[in-house]
Amino acid sequence: MAKKKGRLDFIKMKEAHEAVAWVTAYDFPTAQFAEAAGIDMILVGDSLGMCTLGYQGTIPVTMDECISHCKAVRRGAPNTFVIGDMPFGSYQITVADAVANAARFLKEAEVDAIKLEGGQRTAGALKAIADAGVLAMGHIGLTPQSSGPLGGFKAQGLDPHSARFVIEDAIAVQDAGAYALLVEAVPPELCSFIARKLTIPVYSIGAGGPCDGQLLISSDMIGMFQSFTPKFVKVYAHVGQDITNAFKEYVNDVHTGAFPTDEYCYHIRKGMEDEYAKMLAEYE
Repeated sequence: MAKKKGRLDFIKMKEAHEAVAWVTAYDFPTAQFAEAAGIDMILVGDSLGMCTLGYQGTIPVTMDECISHCKAVRRGAPNTFVIGDMPFGSYQITVADAVANAARFLKEAEVDAIKLEGGQRTAGALKAIADAGVLAMGHIGLTPQSSGPLGGFKAQGLDPHSARFVIEDAIAVQDAGAYALLVEAVPPELCSFIARKLTIPVYSIGAGGPCDGQLLISSDMIGMFQSFTPKFVKVYAHVGQDITNAFKEYVNDVHTGAFPTDEYCYHIRKGMEDEYAKMLAEYE
């Protein structure tokens, strides 16, 4: 069994130019599969709202839902670094709320770190969480919780003017005490520049490389979530179609009587057939 990685391991990986591979997971089985595959980190993202709970976006996701899914992932991957994603409203209202909610992830779900969106605008909450002794990761670029003000789910930093804001957000995250940074949906040149400029690990989701590692939404990469597939996702499996085909075959077998056959049934103990038949006859 591989040793569980920690913050210092990720810093060493950055220094050695060894990329971190991490994915999201929202349940016990997926976490088990991820750990068995040697995933470096797992994010229990608020994307669970769409990928698992059927919401139209991430905004409705609650703290209790995040905590519950983090618990399941921790049980499935006890030897993997797990990050809890702070949902909308859990850190924007007051700094005290932010620290208390971050602490809940550690106390109730035993995660190793938390993630929150925003650069300069949430630096105060990020600093307070880090000062409280909680490992905190920043998230800049396309930040889904604030996609409205960003003009929708659109790539960021595509021109020099907007790229400057992304860089300033990155610096603000590091200055606030974050142990790492996730950059989403910006040009590879910008993400790579940020990774070179910052001393903390900088990871990409849809921001290309080279940087310090890559994140993908597990439901996207295995073909489980089929409403849409982002441009930056490489699909490694088609689990959703496999499941649909399996259900179709099952429905057909039941309708035609092909299932269950004798091999899928329990049988009366040998030598008790006549006695069993008499017992049933008593109830006719």
